[in-house]
Amino acid sequence: NKVRAYSIDKKDLVEFGLNEEDAPRTSWAKYIFGVCREMIKRGVKVEGFDTAFAGDVPLGAGMSSSAALESTYAFALNDLFNGNVDKFELAKAGQATEHNYVGVNCGIMDQFASLFGKAGSLIRLDCRSLEYEYFPFNPQGYRLVLIDSVVKHELASSAYNARRQSCEAVVAALQKKYPEIKCLRDANFDMLKEVKNNVSAEDYKRAEYVIAEVQRVLDVCDALQKGDYETVGQKMYETHYGMSKLYEVSCEELDFLNDIAKESGVTGSRVMGGGFGGCTINLVKDELYDNFIAKAKEAFVAKFNNPPKVYDVIISDGSRKLA
Repeated sequence: NKVRAYSIDKKDLVEFGLNEEDAPRTSWAKYIFGVCREMIKRGVKVEGFDTAFAGDVPLGAGMSSSAALESTYAFALNDLFNGNVDKFELAKAGQATEHNYVGVNCGIMDQFASLFGKAGSLIRLDCRSLEYEYFPFNPQGYRLVLIDSVVKHELASSAYNARRQSCEAVVAALQKKYPEIKCLRDANFDMLKEVKNNVSAEDYKRAEYVIAEVQRVLDVCDALQKGDYETVGQKMYETHYGMSKLYEVSCEELDFLNDIAKESGVTGSRVMGGGFGGCTINLVKDELYDNFIAKAKEAFVAKFNNPPKVYDVIISDGSRKLA
């Protein structure tokens, strides 16, 4: 009852059992093992299997490569072993894999996007209720492009958990006055100001970013419905500023790429993913695309002596069976 898993990209074969004590030490294999365990907990009769996988999602670049792997295997195991687990629970299995087998106290957004993605659409997800809504994303005359700084981050060893603790500390302070508050999305700036002296300056900044970002999400959804991509781009820049100066999860390379985007007339640019390296995602007018890419590459090499990678983005459907 063994799993033999082969990573084509890493040229690495790992074999492991399906019991709790059989956890592999290899980092990428922990994701597959964790999904197996979480699917077993959800009543799926997972048995031994052979598997090989490859992908073109950049690793450690803020593109949710781990969620892609988790969601793929949750979907595949559910199908292979005739499970009856719905897509909501498959997303939760991926999230639980991060919590229980990888050591990252992540949310559910990345796994949800990997499973529920829809071509030509962006998702607005309520992570509390898991209610979701699709918004049209058909930016005629614009292109989405990722610029990968090739600065790598491993989420578990980053400050992700520290940021979460900051938010929870502010919520605890708010609850003394407003017991109905469960998380920062329930608060507003007036409430936050009332507890400014009861939390650290650092935690206060983190909360400022989160509360502003919640409103930005709503603003972007309104803009998408109107086909107003200039406002979408403006909000992307606002998000980058907040992630850089308030939440402090950007880095010199990403701030540099964001500045180049502004100088090149790019409509919108921001950190992609958890920060601390990885990519910026950019909304660029077609006529500015070639100049922006050339300028970004040239300036980045001159500054950091390392060429960035460029990925054109297509919004596609989520996990699915191809044949």
